[in-house]
Amino acid sequence: MTNQIHPTAVVGAGVEMGTGNVIGPYTVIVGPVVLGDDNWIGPHVTIGTPAEDRGGPHPAGWADAPTGAATEDGAGVRIGNRNRIREYVSVHQGTWRETWIGHDCYLLRGSHTGHDVRLDDRVTLACAVQLGGHTHVWADANLGMNTTVHQHGRIGPGAMVGMSAAVRGEVGAFTIAVGNPARVSGINEVGLRRKGCDEATIEALGPFLKGKQARPEAELAGDAGELGTLLVEWAARSPLND
Repeated sequence: MTNQIHPTAVVGAGVEMGTGNVIGPYTVIVGPVVLGDDNWIGPHVTIGTPAEDRGGPHPAGWADAPTGAATEDGAGVRIGNRNRIREYVSVHQGTWRETWIGHDCYLLRGSHTGHDVRLDDRVTLACAVQLGGHTHVWADANLGMNTTVHQHGRIGPGAMVGMSAAVRGEVGAFTIAVGNPARVSGINEVGLRRKGCDEATIEALGPFLKGKQARPEAELAGDAGELGTLLVEWAARSPLND
């Protein structure tokens, strides 16, 4: 399947693209960018423009080929497969690592993914979500409208962040966080059920998810399949300030 690129879209030099992608009107993609397959990118989207660094390079990437991409013009953007990137979304390229968007993510209108951000698979950013540089959003997280995450923030797997929340640090795995500053108000039981957990498993995981237990019990992790892998990886994460 070929790519459908609107004639008003600008795809700069240094953009590698798979197949089945749709690129909407007036969208600008600046290399270095690696784009996978079957992505839908709406009108007026910008991908790969320079990091917001006052002293950093600001090349005309829509006109010129990137030079020394990983060291001079930036580290670029890598986007997986089957993502939906709606109108007026902006994605800045990385400085020391690629800005990363995994598979099956949904980025709604006007959301911003800053430089060196990592979005794991199946992340949802609602309208006008703003992610500061170096933020890491783990798989299956859902950030509500107008959520703001401070640079170097971290959103755990399966977390839900309420609209207009301000995240200054970390939101735990499969928790619900609301307010300014964002505070945990509960556990994302709906998300856990979607991962195959029954009520007994949800109750057993409660102490770990609330930060009262160092790591999930091995038998729970093993029984929960993909969920168990996510939680074990989350438990082994480095301190936020590392």
